[in-house]
Amino acid sequence: MPSVLTRSGADPGIGQTLHEVAVVGSFSGRDGRERAEVQLDELEELARTLTTRVVERSSIPVREPHPATFFRAGAVEALGARLVELGGPAVLVNDQLSPRQQRNLEEAWGVPVLDRTEVILAIFARRAVTAEGKIQVEMAQLEHLLPRLAGGWTHLERQRGGVGLRGGPGETQIEVDRRLIRNRIARLRQRLQVLERQRRTRRQARSDVPLAACALVGYTNAGKSTLLNRLTNSEVLADDLLFATLDPTSRLLGLASGRRVILTDTVGFIQALPTELVSAFNATLEEVRSAHLLALVVDVSHPDCQAQLSTVLATLAEMGCDQPALLVVNKIDRLQRDRLEELTARLEAIAGCRGLQISATQGTGLKELRGAVDALAARVVPETPANRLAGHAADSGSDETGGERVPGYATDRDRAAS
Repeated sequence: MPSVLTRSGADPGIGQTLHEVAVVGSFSGRDGRERAEVQLDELEELARTLTTRVVERSSIPVREPHPATFFRAGAVEALGARLVELGGPAVLVNDQLSPRQQRNLEEAWGVPVLDRTEVILAIFARRAVTAEGKIQVEMAQLEHLLPRLAGGWTHLERQRGGVGLRGGPGETQIEVDRRLIRNRIARLRQRLQVLERQRRTRRQARSDVPLAACALVGYTNAGKSTLLNRLTNSEVLADDLLFATLDPTSRLLGLASGRRVILTDTVGFIQALPTELVSAFNATLEEVRSAHLLALVVDVSHPDCQAQLSTVLATLAEMGCDQPALLVVNKIDRLQRDRLEELTARLEAIAGCRGLQISATQGTGLKELRGAVDALAARVVPETPANRLAGHAADSGSDETGGERVPGYATDRDRAAS
């Protein structure tokens, strides 16, 4: 397959064109293989979120990444032959590839090659709903693309750019593309500044409502959206997909004491989140930082649940979040009781707090969870006449999803249209 026909995996729009893919991961040592298989399971889920069909799965031993192709020559040749047999599906690599490694693999295999960063970027591009989310994702895509432009224009080798005769092959076209991308990034930043001012105005309106705010945080696909729907009688999108929800959604939660709490569903975290994707989390990160308390939602049925909780806690620590937290052990209906108790004890040791066992889909344990949220909210935001007034004022209407509106919070429809 000629490489000139290959579309680069770094192309921001590549995710819309993928239909069949092969997922490839690396491991080192005997103990690394089992861990690599769990990570490949996650990559398959990411591929499913992209609505692609996985036709091949491969774990390749890598003692040390090859500087040119990441994998050794024998592995590259063997996988290339297999891709020909399968009809040339795109390749998703569960590792971080350098621009050089990515270009060399695409040339060797004649198919688009996407590393882990580009797979997540493609999902973000599909899932972003709000104007701000779409802009931030596009910026992340363009910033990721910039260092991958070099070497892509060897067909223009007779052109020379710059001053004198030192310009390399295709230098003029690369410079033009880089300038266009940087100009686009600058315009996007200006638009984000406008949206940031609007967000500050909304934040001021929220601060006028003296209610406790609780953020649902956790690994992607831990069941946060399903839990929000169950607790607040809402209809937020909740699907068995990674990153099914990208934009934060807030609803009012009424508790037995009569107290009202703002409950916010946030985007899920994921291991080894690339730095260029962090900006796409800005809206969610602000909601988490400003929350009075956190609910750490963990999918206890996942084979890697302990590592997932560690990832969430590490991310929260990097964000400077040290609010009081509840450990919510979700999806207990999928485990036997003895296994559940063992894993809950391990998760409690990692989180440093007692775990509340629930099943968001079955409704198990939600009464106890409401009680725990009520007690913690009373401790961090004591009840005052202003709280009670705010809670009664919020009773005036319901939004289109069935959940009660929060003053100062735009609904999903409003945010998408902004």
